[in-house]
Amino acid sequence: MTATTPEVVDTLSAALRAGTRQDHEDAERSAFVEHLMGGTLPLAGYVDLAAQQHAVYRALEAAGDRLVAAGTHGDLVFPELVRVPAIEADLAHLLGDGWRAQVRVLPATADYVARLEAVGDDLPRYAAHAYTRYLGDLSGGQILKRMIERHHGLSGAGVSFYDFPQIHKLKPFKDVYRDRLDALPLTPAQRDEVVEEARIAFRLNRAVFADLAAVHLG
Repeated sequence: MTATTPEVVDTLSAALRAGTRQDHEDAERSAFVEHLMGGTLPLAGYVDLAAQQHAVYRALEAAGDRLVAAGTHGDLVFPELVRVPAIEADLAHLLGDGWRAQVRVLPATADYVARLEAVGDDLPRYAAHAYTRYLGDLSGGQILKRMIERHHGLSGAGVSFYDFPQIHKLKPFKDVYRDRLDALPLTPAQRDEVVEEARIAFRLNRAVFADLAAVHLG
């Protein structure tokens, strides 16, 4: 029998990966995500997901802007990652120019936004939420994009949220992002706080998926 080599967690990015593995898997196994991936989610469900993402990313990116303005962003805020304009373009394509009057924020999304507003000015906690969102968009989000395009006949417009035109190669960029995370000058206690906040972020995501499932899956 071959022994399994334990994962080395001497860096923040490794600690995040190890510490959130179960939460990540639980989010991926949510009914809403399974239907989204399987092509059995109505297009209205995907549109509603985009509306919730719009609220979340507005809060996340506003926090990033505040950190940059304060000079405390730790080189962790990348203009290449900004998602709000792309989400707004997708919603305009899917719902028309009057999309703002047609979308609403679900209760779990409001909780998520409130958490981002409460902790987003603290760099370690911002890092946890940014890691959860952006690294997910650059990784599993690319698989989601292909499934959405396939099942709903979308291409480009409508799924531009998942496109990063300023990032030509995703893997090297993700490596740079992890290097920036690992370079943050954090104490062991702060590093633990980052991992716990990332776990909270995944739980908030799961709650949003549950709200969306209640609306669109019956």
